[in-house]
Amino acid sequence: MLNFDYSSIINATVETVWKFHERKDILDILTPPWQPVKVIKREGGLGIGAITEFRLFLGPIPVKWIAFHIECEEYKFFTDKQTEGPLKSWLHRHEFTSESDSKMRLTDRIKYELPGGFLAEFLLGWWVNSRLQEMFKYRHQITKENCE
Repeated sequence: MLNFDYSSIINATVETVWKFHERKDILDILTPPWQPVKVIKREGGLGIGAITEFRLFLGPIPVKWIAFHIECEEYKFFTDKQTEGPLKSWLHRHEFTSESDSKMRLTDRIKYELPGGFLAEFLLGWWVNSRLQEMFKYRHQITKENCE
């Protein structure tokens, strides 16, 4: 199992950033333009039972990815889990922590497994983490631009 964490301070309240994440078009807004990902379906907002279906491309091959929200505590966190997709497993916790009256910390914590076990993680884990670093740097920057 591999771990990835990305955190940043945003000059906004937890409530403001949470409400931004509730937008129906949030995934379109937060998906970096260089990533070949399309949102096919999104139902249920951020709460438990919410589901999102994506189509992404691994080279020329389209792959379905379905994420299901398994935890949610309003203004604190929500967690999605891959139920179908390219990885052996994926668990993504989005945390919203107040730092002061006008600042909050947004943290993304991901635990994932690549298909192919230890060998794939040894050979490709660094590459996947670097792609995640690029993606979450972009996502947090877009969140700052929309919420500050």
